[in-house]
Amino acid sequence: MKALIVDDDFYSRNMIHEILRPVAHCDIAVNGEEAIEAFRRGLDEEEPYDLICLDLLMPELDGQQALREIRAIEKEFDVGPQTEAKVIVTTMLDDEKETHDAFFLGGATSYLVKPIDEEKLMTEVKSLGLL
Repeated sequence: MKALIVDDDFYSRNMIHEILRPVAHCDIAVNGEEAIEAFRRGLDEEEPYDLICLDLLMPELDGQQALREIRAIEKEFDVGPQTEAKVIVTTMLDDEKETHDAFFLGGATSYLVKPIDEEKLMTEVKSLGLL
């Protein structure tokens, strides 16, 4: 499995990386712009990401905007719904509007509230069929 961890907070990035490292090749981006560049590069090199853990609130380009752009790039590359990246939105906000927007406007697959718990993340990854 290939995973992209996108978070501006070092602790959160590191925690998710430590959890996923035994089961995935992990790349890290610290903002939405880096995430989009990494995602496009993965498709260009025919090594797409299976999983993206995406923080919603980040500087430069937030998670909502990055997710919309990632889904647009998948359309550009003719990636169908069955093979699109699974996106787990991770955020400190337990905000219904943010959740609604991530799912219905951005195409998120799942949602976890920080701090990320190993058991919850691994259960989610398994439920998405990635393990």
